[in-house]
Amino acid sequence: MILKLAVLTVLAGSCWAGEFAVLSTGFRIHADRHETVGAMVRLYANDGVTELAATQVAGFEPDEEVPKPAELPVTTPQSPEELVTEAANRNGLPPDFVRSVVAVESGYRASAVSRKGAIGLMQLMPATAREYGADPHDPKQNVEAGTQYLRDLLWKYRNDDHQVSRALAAYNAGPKAVDKYHGIPPYRETLDYVERVLRKYEKRLKPSAD
Repeated sequence: MILKLAVLTVLAGSCWAGEFAVLSTGFRIHADRHETVGAMVRLYANDGVTELAATQVAGFEPDEEVPKPAELPVTTPQSPEELVTEAANRNGLPPDFVRSVVAVESGYRASAVSRKGAIGLMQLMPATAREYGADPHDPKQNVEAGTQYLRDLLWKYRNDDHQVSRALAAYNAGPKAVDKYHGIPPYRETLDYVERVLRKYEKRLKPSAD
């Protein structure tokens, strides 16, 4: 009898509809239904029958099925490389190109902040982040806005023979500086920046060219 109660009590914890037989001892046994036959009570559950003396049963209580809580999907945070690849593909840019920019801008450090106040993986200035409606401290939004900005700069210089270098210079020094000098501004930082990004990009392209 003790073994049956132990097993049936465990089963009673499951979320099944039916009823509970409340025993005089205080235990409750889950059953799909019951019937009383003379001095015995039969409990039907899981295609089985448990018989108890009617004197052992104090009463019955309905059991309402309790829905299981919805399981939330387990998501793994995306790596910076994954964020960059997705943003590049969404905006029609070669992922290796955007990866090269991120590598030079921040070394893939989402927490990077420059002396001038540029923030995150793609070193967005607060004004640029606001223009693209992004939170620059959020890696995904940072990469998305930075990639869109790169795309827009490449489009701006689409008819220029030096489209890529001018777009990169504008990303670093601002479009006004590029327009002022009709090309890469003579700033050491900008000249080094453009050279480093292009060098990294060319290096990334070499394996696929072999």
